[in-house]
Amino acid sequence: MPNFRLTLSYDGSRYNGWQRQGNTPNTIQEKLETALGRILEQGVDAAGSGRTDAGVHARMQTVSFRAKTDMSAEEILALLRRYLPEDIGAEALSEAPPRFHARLSCTGKSYLYRVWNSGAPCVFDRKYVLRVPEPLDIEAMRAASAALCGEHDFAAFAIVRGKKSTVRRIDGIEIFREGPEVRFLLSGNGFLYNMARIITGTLLEVGRGHVDAEEISAILASRDRRRAGPTAEAKGLCLWETRYE
Repeated sequence: MPNFRLTLSYDGSRYNGWQRQGNTPNTIQEKLETALGRILEQGVDAAGSGRTDAGVHARMQTVSFRAKTDMSAEEILALLRRYLPEDIGAEALSEAPPRFHARLSCTGKSYLYRVWNSGAPCVFDRKYVLRVPEPLDIEAMRAASAALCGEHDFAAFAIVRGKKSTVRRIDGIEIFREGPEVRFLLSGNGFLYNMARIITGTLLEVGRGHVDAEEISAILASRDRRRAGPTAEAKGLCLWETRYE
């Protein structure tokens, strides 16, 4: 049975996240599996590289699925582009090695968080940015982010579900300004539930002067979610890149 690798982009504004849910059809996975089922005339289980929360966007979500079909990847891709809604884009599709799995084979991810750091209106990008009108100390946030890089227990910076390990590796956090925007690019080998948004929310508290950069190491060591900052809004976050060997 052929194994396929699909690259998706989507605007998550109107969806309840990536993962299929029993109480609503309004998820990215549900829309994709419905379209694939219509095209391939069979049930399809689509595995994503990870779960994006309700309201979170993706520039590069990688998906794998198997299907018994003689259709080429090019034919399936053309039909996906016809049947998927306009806010879900099928970017590329190819046959993958038999053992490829979008989640289990993933070696790293990057998330981009966008902040509109101005008192001016942000009409056209308002669904994709968090508005923070007060000044932000970029250098303080960069200093704080350095303490988060490397392999750590990120229990203080995540909503912990179950007993799985909370140890992850952050390869880098870039913080830069583009006009009125401040952007956070977080890269690592994996992210826990809400981890990217909690890290961003905490760094914004540093930028506002509410938390000292030197406190980050102690917050990490505490493993206490209450010590870290708020969870930044979903709409500013985008799954920017997924990496594979």
